[in-house]
Amino acid sequence: MLRKSSQVTLHDASKRPGNRKSISTRLTGELLLNNSLLNKGSAFTQEERETFGLNGLLPYSINTLEEQCQRAYKQYACCPYPLAKNEFLQSLHEQNEVLFYGLLERHLREMLPIIYTPTEGEYIEKYSYEFRKPRGVYLTYPAADDIAGLLFNGTVRNNARPDDIDLIVVTDSEEILGIGDQGVGGIGISVAKLVLYTLLGGIHPGRVIPVVLDVGTNNQKLLDDPLYMGWREKRLPTKEYDNFVEKFVKAVQIKFPNAYLHWEDFGLSNARRILNRYQDRLCTFNDDIQGTGAITLVCILAALKVIIFGAGTAGIGIADQITAALVREARMSVEEAAKKIWLVDRVGLIHQKIPPEKLSFGQCNYSRPFEEVSSWKSTSTEEYPTYSLFEVVQNIHPTILIGTSTAPNTWTQQIIEAMASECEFPMIFPLSNPTAPRRSKPCDITKWTKGKALIATGSPFPATKWKEQSFEIAECNNSFIYPGIGLGCVVCKPSRLTDDLIWAAVQSLSEHSPAVRKQDRTLSLLPSVEESKKASVIVACAVIKEALKRGLAKVDIAPDEIEGRVVDAMWRPEYVPLEKA
Repeated sequence: MLRKSSQVTLHDASKRPGNRKSISTRLTGELLLNNSLLNKGSAFTQEERETFGLNGLLPYSINTLEEQCQRAYKQYACCPYPLAKNEFLQSLHEQNEVLFYGLLERHLREMLPIIYTPTEGEYIEKYSYEFRKPRGVYLTYPAADDIAGLLFNGTVRNNARPDDIDLIVVTDSEEILGIGDQGVGGIGISVAKLVLYTLLGGIHPGRVIPVVLDVGTNNQKLLDDPLYMGWREKRLPTKEYDNFVEKFVKAVQIKFPNAYLHWEDFGLSNARRILNRYQDRLCTFNDDIQGTGAITLVCILAALKVIIFGAGTAGIGIADQITAALVREARMSVEEAAKKIWLVDRVGLIHQKIPPEKLSFGQCNYSRPFEEVSSWKSTSTEEYPTYSLFEVVQNIHPTILIGTSTAPNTWTQQIIEAMASECEFPMIFPLSNPTAPRRSKPCDITKWTKGKALIATGSPFPATKWKEQSFEIAECNNSFIYPGIGLGCVVCKPSRLTDDLIWAAVQSLSEHSPAVRKQDRTLSLLPSVEESKKASVIVACAVIKEALKRGLAKVDIAPDEIEGRVVDAMWRPEYVPLEKA
């Protein structure tokens, strides 16, 4: 049943992007205190307490946001382990969004691994046990005929009109953060992504909707768990799955015409198909294909010989972005560019003797001619020769080694030393996300390469040392680029997010690499976490300029007004005066 789009206006906090000078609301008393967008807790002024019936419902003292953050940090510090800290921050998120984001801003480097990878992955795995309060929209297959109505329910939480929704993050939970199929628990990644959009990109938290497509799960552990909260069925067959996704996209197009649609953690068999099907129909983005590829490309624009270990959604996405960059910048053909990339997966090196049914469509695009490798040593007992990661490194002498596989501890000292022996400054990117299945620690890589390696990881790590010299470790995390891309799309509302727009984002961010700017390989390849919000402004401006140049922007913006419009659209965690509606 489709709900009517009209609703009682309880407040106007979500009426426009960015911050308002004041907010009008009908809410009073406990209802106001229970609204996370408007609640100020002990920071309500005396006038607001009298106007909105809060006297007697709050302690006497009136605090500033800074004082509240100090108190909240002391409470956070008492939490004994990362998951407990994650749960504390989620609780704060439900109570007071300004305080939540204000606290995160003040302790960004410390708290980013708690609200996102790696700790969020642990929370998602335990979702049915850690569940306290729902957040987001749960679209379950049995309710397929009511998707539009269920999505509309997602606007009610923040009293937003459908036209006000800027961003929707959706997952089907099949390939969550390197930990696989997590069923309904995947809603946690949609929520976490939107937190980063707000924290790093300034997207208004009242103008977004997190969504999970609960299409079943093939995780038998979840299906057998009596406390599992999702739809207790195996994942849908392809035809039914595609029909369900089509209904979802149509509902988004009809109900939320201004929304930018972000696909997150879809499995290899579906992610590319979905992106190809919908990228010309609406402004949409797949973070694992386009985001992972883009942020990795920022680090390796000069790629010569690249091995990608792990040929799933993220690995193929990286390969596609590198190929596109070489075609664009080095004037190579697609075939020539693809030859720079060597994919190694669970079947070993991807080559043309492997039966096509064992490979995905994306893997086939990078399959090596067998005559290139037929003379290599193979110890395989399969019906076709297989070549390990070590054999590939030994034979092609790569300059770049990228890992997206979840197989643990597969980058051995032997492999890293073999690479370093043939490359003066090897670029080594173990991008496992979260940290549990990582291949090698940065400190090991620095030691095994005698301080020669340029390292970027998928999760945060401290600096490493070699002979008293310190080396910063870049966190090659999508969160450095996708918030800025999303912000640019929110401001100029392009009809589509094309490769040209993503390339503009990549170029703008790569130009601000500390290692490149200062020509110092001991520095990070990416801006620091503390500079991430500035990076989002840079990326957003680049996306808008390219969208205007390509005639894709629905909003016309003068070139000298772009940065001002971007900054004005960014929401900041600040208390603003409340007025009685």
